[in-house]
Amino acid sequence: MPLWKRLAAEFVGTFWLVLGGCGSAVLAAKFPETGIGFVGVSLAFGLTVLTMAYAVGHISGGHFNPAVTVGLVAAGRHSPSEAIPYIVAQVIGAVAAGFLWSVIGHSVLMDAGKVADLGNFASNGYDAHSPGHYPMFAAAVAEIVATALFLFVIIGVTSKGAPAGFAPLAIGLALFAVILITIPVSNGSINPARSTGTALFGGADAVQQLWLFWVAPIVGGVIGGLIARWVQSED
Repeated sequence: MPLWKRLAAEFVGTFWLVLGGCGSAVLAAKFPETGIGFVGVSLAFGLTVLTMAYAVGHISGGHFNPAVTVGLVAAGRHSPSEAIPYIVAQVIGAVAAGFLWSVIGHSVLMDAGKVADLGNFASNGYDAHSPGHYPMFAAAVAEIVATALFLFVIIGVTSKGAPAGFAPLAIGLALFAVILITIPVSNGSINPARSTGTALFGGADAVQQLWLFWVAPIVGGVIGGLIARWVQSED
């Protein structure tokens, strides 16, 4: 498959992840009386990855996440020379989705001509910007461990001995789980592209704390990739 087609698949997949996952967090999580809450937002993230993994996973591998790309490189499952193009496509897709939701969200007029209050636009954060006011150390540990486990699942279910055809389902459920447990701590990143796509529209504080949500998931991705590579090896 030509690289440009794989990059297009990564763009579309990441766009859908941020559109569905972060869009549900921004617009539906606290909707009066019928809000979907943490479980609904986590499910939205899991479903977006599940559906796109089935739709374009056979084209690009269905990463939709720089930490996944780097983790797969560490596991020997992806070409290092293609990592940067993949990551660029993912970030562009995430920012495009964030921009779209920003336009839609701010177009909703409240009474007296006030625009809808979107808060920090579902951005990730720590300390005062953590939903549970968790400190930076806690957010970093949560993101590293959750991303490592997510990579471990991805590599395990896409291995030769795994049941065929069920990988997207397992990956979607794994993302549902890790987002659900990290939302109170960091608002659930596990994905630097997702974090960038919302931080750019979430205010100065979100941008200032964005660095952690690049470093921690990528560290976790490498750890998960290396552990999975060792466990899956036949030596």
